[in-house]
Amino acid sequence: MDHVPPHPAGRPLVIERVAELRAHLDAARAQARTVGFVPTMGAFHEGHRSLMRAARGQHDLVVVSLFVNPLQFGPTEDLARYPRDLEGDLAVAAAEDVGVVFAPPVEEMYPGFPAPPLTTVAIAGLTDGLCGSARPGHFDGVATVVTKLFSVVGPSTAYFGKKDAQQLAVVRRLAADLCLPVKIVGCPLVREADGLAMSSRNRNLSPAQREAATVIHRGLRAGAELVAEGGERDAGRLRRVVANVLTTEELVRLEYAEVVAADTLAPLDVLDGDVLVAVAARVGDVRLIDNMTIHIDAEGAVVDLGVAVAPTEEGLCAAR
Repeated sequence: MDHVPPHPAGRPLVIERVAELRAHLDAARAQARTVGFVPTMGAFHEGHRSLMRAARGQHDLVVVSLFVNPLQFGPTEDLARYPRDLEGDLAVAAAEDVGVVFAPPVEEMYPGFPAPPLTTVAIAGLTDGLCGSARPGHFDGVATVVTKLFSVVGPSTAYFGKKDAQQLAVVRRLAADLCLPVKIVGCPLVREADGLAMSSRNRNLSPAQREAATVIHRGLRAGAELVAEGGERDAGRLRRVVANVLTTEELVRLEYAEVVAADTLAPLDVLDGDVLVAVAARVGDVRLIDNMTIHIDAEGAVVDLGVAVAPTEEGLCAAR
């Protein structure tokens, strides 16, 4: 049995090869160490850090993957412009006491690249609407890379942010359907102080665009007030209120504002149960997404717009 010593404080082990990561984690589990996994594309912000903290609070070893996945970008999308900052990300990982950073080259994940892989993973139904209709093939790329990462990391608990609500639903479904030994945990959407959802793409906004982008949160908040305080239960009216607020900002182009069931992502006519209100918009050439969830029952409505600061204590993430 290989011995896996605790990683030196403040210095994560950087691994680039699949076989090396598998061997390292298998040896750790053989010593009864549990593994928390945070899949990312890098350019870390406080939302990423909150996932690392959640994993660190519940597991002996935290692994963060850092891989900008070309399969989930369309030919006209921002793969080349997606923010990359390896040294900065490693410093953040060190500050968050991450044990391993898996940073594979693209050829390690997709042998033969740029030729497309012959095997991919697709999730029917959940990917038909929202970002799935706006970005054809995107979720096939997401599902494929997540399946590969889960296969490499092995038995573990994986942490995902709720800002990417459709992605979280897709990941939960693929893990269940493919019997992968990975428990999926959804963690709170994290916002800047002015309400803008944290995103690596925020780095690409100009100061004027950055200010304009806050209209997305204002639109969601207007919808939240309509339901929680105004008693609205018509999904169409809720959608229109959210969309109308976004159209007041000339630098923002609304792509969609949709009201769907939180579990199936099916469109709703009447608000009841667990509801997801999802928004996508372009600010210049930067595409941003945001959402809120609302639980509605006979006693009223409870809105979840995320948190304005990164959660640090245990218990703020919930497996579902």
